[in-house]
Amino acid sequence: MKQPEASLAIQVLPKTESGDEVLRIVDKVIAYIKGTGLNTFVGPFETTVEGGFDQLCGVAKECQLICLREGAESVSTYTKMAYNPTDGIWSIDQKVAKHHA
Repeated sequence: MKQPEASLAIQVLPKTESGDEVLRIVDKVIAYIKGTGLNTFVGPFETTVEGGFDQLCGVAKECQLICLREGAESVSTYTKMAYNPTDGIWSIDQKVAKHHA
């Protein structure tokens, strides 16, 4: 199996007037990420997704735009990315499967 080229960990924090709205908007962002068809892992603080470098840069951008379209006044986005176009990166499964057996 080919290693993914890149992995993106993303956390969005939309600025809203209520915590319920934050959760609603974050759920929309997670639904979008899962809907990309890319390998995704939802954690308690961030969501990790694997794919191509350019593809994941587009995902990061769209996540922020979703927050604004859903009514957030602004959004803070925290990202981490691993990228290796030659050999690929460790997959989500390689990193966490042994901890979820």
